[in-house]
Amino acid sequence: MPLLDPAFLEALGAFDTPTICNALEVILPARRATGFTRRPLVAPFPELRPIVGYARTARIRSREPHPRGGEEATRMRLHYYEHIAAPPLPSIAVIEDIDEPDRGLGAFWGEVQTHVHKGLGCIGVVTDGSVRDLDAMAPGFVVLAGSVMPSHVHVHLVDVGIPVSVAGMIVSPNDLVHADRHGAVVIPPEAVKGIPAAVSLLARREKVLIEASKKPGFSLERLRRAFAEQEDIH
Repeated sequence: MPLLDPAFLEALGAFDTPTICNALEVILPARRATGFTRRPLVAPFPELRPIVGYARTARIRSREPHPRGGEEATRMRLHYYEHIAAPPLPSIAVIEDIDEPDRGLGAFWGEVQTHVHKGLGCIGVVTDGSVRDLDAMAPGFVVLAGSVMPSHVHVHLVDVGIPVSVAGMIVSPNDLVHADRHGAVVIPPEAVKGIPAAVSLLARREKVLIEASKKPGFSLERLRRAFAEQEDIH
C-alpha cells in the first residue's frame, strides 16, 4: 500500500464505513460482495469516530496452554509489537482468533493491550476474538470484537504479519483499513484516490430521494420522478 498523506487519511475518516463501502461499489463494482467484515462485531464504544490506518496482522489462540517457553514467548510478543509500531502509521491491529469452535474463549485485548498499542501508534483493533476491561481501555481506542469475555485463559500469539481472515474480511499486512461501529473494510490501492469523488456523487444522488420524501404530498409517482432525476446525476 503506497504511503498516503496524513491529511488524506483524515479526510477519509470523515466518512463512516458504510459510505466507504458504497463508494467502493461505484469505483470497483466487481468487489461489491468482498473486502469487508461479513459477520457482526461488537463495538463497545459506538460514539468514537471512524478510523483509517494500515493493517498489522496476527493470529492468536487461547484454548490450549502456550507451546513456547518463556523466552521464546517474549521474543514473539516483542516481534509483534515491532510489527505494530513499524511505519507507515497509524496502524490498526487486525487479529484472527483461530480457536474454532471456541473462538474468543480468552481475551487478548483489555486495559494493558489497548494502552500499549495506542502508545505505539495503533489507533484501533478489529478482531473476531474477545475483549475485556471495557471501563479501563485506552480512551479513544476503537474496538471491534467478536465477543466480550472475562478471562484471558491461555491467550497467546501464534504468528505475526501474515494474511488473516476476520469476520469474513481478508486482510494482509499494510492494507488500508477503514473501521467504525458498523464494521471494517479494506480499501484497495487502486480505489483510494477515487473515494472522495465517489462519495460526492452518491451524496448528490441520495439527496434527490431524501428531499423528495420530505416534501408534502410525497407519493409513489413523485418517487418515480426522483429515481429518474437520479439517473441524470453524474
